[in-house]
Amino acid sequence: MDGHKHSHPGMAPVDDSMLTRESWKIFQIMAEFVEGFERLAQIKPSVSIFGSARTPVDHPYYKLTEEIARGLSDAGFSVVSGGGPGIMEAANKGAFAGKSPSIGLNIILPMEQNSNPYQDISLNFKHFFSRKVMFVKYASAYVVCPGGFGTLDEMAEILTLVQTNKTRKIPIILVHRPFWEGLLNWFEQVLVTEKMISADDLKLMQVVDSPKEVVDAIFSHYEKRGFEPSAEEQEKLMDL
Repeated sequence: MDGHKHSHPGMAPVDDSMLTRESWKIFQIMAEFVEGFERLAQIKPSVSIFGSARTPVDHPYYKLTEEIARGLSDAGFSVVSGGGPGIMEAANKGAFAGKSPSIGLNIILPMEQNSNPYQDISLNFKHFFSRKVMFVKYASAYVVCPGGFGTLDEMAEILTLVQTNKTRKIPIILVHRPFWEGLLNWFEQVLVTEKMISADDLKLMQVVDSPKEVVDAIFSHYEKRGFEPSAEEQEKLMDL
């Protein structure tokens, strides 16, 4: 050994033009964070609502979400959704008709997501990860309505952040028990049994069926402490 690090024969030399493009990408990401922080810092308290983009307007889940969002908005919560169709639209529509702001965090996709028209504040993101931070950073609660992979991704994200103490403990509310029951049974019967999670981790979320239960669950969580993060919680949020 001559003490010098040799390049692996399969590694190509660095392409300077590619490196330049990657450097500019960093600035694009920074711009998304800066705009998000500037425009969302005043929306507190807020609730992030998730659910399927494929839910039609005449579906019971759409009406249920619209009623949840209206109740939250009238109770003083800004409502944040993904800004697209389906459950996201229902959330924005309900909030838009209420007393508090309706916020859409839109994502630019190859198969274009159409923004819904019920947004007081509308932000556009190219990167999922910067958008995810905005969902978490100012949220006083997460409301998870029926949905697919994207909804499950957001649910797993907030559960992981709370479980690992990377963010403050907030209400994580799953809506419509029949939809979630099979998954929750699997969590208990497989993940807990196999010791992949602890039984206490199941207490990080609760399941409700009505708009009133959603609002009541959030107020119940905060009634003895208020919505403002403590100094310790603020430190965690600064690290997001």
